[in-house]
Amino acid sequence: MDDDVGQKLITLLQYLLPGFFAAWVYYGLTPVPVPSQFERIIQALIFTLLVQPLTFATKFLCLAAGKYWTVSPWSATSEVTASIASAFFLGLVFAAFANNDRFHALMRWLRVTRETSYPSEWFNAFHDSETYVVLHLKDSRRIYGWPTIWPSVPNTGHFALEEASWLNEENEQTPITNVSKVLVPAIEVQLIEFVPQQESSENGASAKAAPVAADPAK
Repeated sequence: MDDDVGQKLITLLQYLLPGFFAAWVYYGLTPVPVPSQFERIIQALIFTLLVQPLTFATKFLCLAAGKYWTVSPWSATSEVTASIASAFFLGLVFAAFANNDRFHALMRWLRVTRETSYPSEWFNAFHDSETYVVLHLKDSRRIYGWPTIWPSVPNTGHFALEEASWLNEENEQTPITNVSKVLVPAIEVQLIEFVPQQESSENGASAKAAPVAADPAK
């Protein structure tokens, strides 16, 4: 009896393995927070259901191609390989949709939803704003620079700023010299300004437009 239960459990895990693999690829390539264990099992089931028709289509194409070019007979190993390849492809597709907002943009255009594919407003703001930023620190200091790295979620990780400068109350810059980058802990940041640069004026100085702020509390 115990052997029968163990065999069924192994069969179930083999069935769910492509779904777990697809989910692993998806979460590894996106900033989406990893859900609870129960939710991951549900997502693995959903991914597995989507992997099955892809595996069947792969098998059909391989058998059709085998009529003209024979490499090896279709076997259980071929089935597993096709399911893993399908799961990897599926994970890549879902990760691409989550990172570029194309699918949700179509749904917004169709008036189906107003949501985005991004995990938070924080990620959305950084994704859509490639520009200089001003970080307002909790000790009332402000630091200006070009962000090359920023955390996917607030209050964790660090900002890496190039061309960094301290700003005083008159917005005058004091460059931080002899460094290539400055790391700022995200937990020390109270407010973020995105400062787009306008075209250079006639005297060569670049004016800065009104900043857009992002609250780390979101």
